[in-house]
Amino acid sequence: MANVVLVVDTVRGFLEAGYPLYCGPAARSVLGPIHRLLERERAAGSRIIFVTDRHTRDDAEFKSFPPHCIVGTRETEVVPELQPRPGETVMPKTRYSAFFGTPLDAWLKAAKPDKVIVCGVCTDICVMHTVADARNRDFQVEVPANCVATFDPESHRWALNHIEKVLGAKVVPGLS
Repeated sequence: MANVVLVVDTVRGFLEAGYPLYCGPAARSVLGPIHRLLERERAAGSRIIFVTDRHTRDDAEFKSFPPHCIVGTRETEVVPELQPRPGETVMPKTRYSAFFGTPLDAWLKAAKPDKVIVCGVCTDICVMHTVADARNRDFQVEVPANCVATFDPESHRWALNHIEKVLGAKVVPGLS
């Protein structure tokens, strides 16, 4: 099979101003490169999975972060710039890793992709934990550097270094 692209948390709650965990303008700057990545991968026959943060009102994660991306709110919707196309998967998640409590592991094992490409937000949280779990399952993983972002530039740089040097994923420049 071709590649699988995991588009992590490109939801209104992280990428639109006014929500409690808005990642800021730097995070919005990845939308164009992600769009170009998706166009390239769609043309190559790759499968696209939008992994979206969704929590219940009493989620334990709210001990660490303010309530966000609550089921049934607009925060959980993929931003208009990257709307999934018919046949593409939207897979809700409740924790940092896209593998935790989702069918992603079984889905990828059945699909047998050449590689898993991970993009989205936040580099140092959900992207990094998803990459770690994919690498722990022996998938080849690629992260386009200009297709990921987080709140803090220093954390972003640290996470990309960790993703490459410790987790063994390939960090590539991405599409301009």
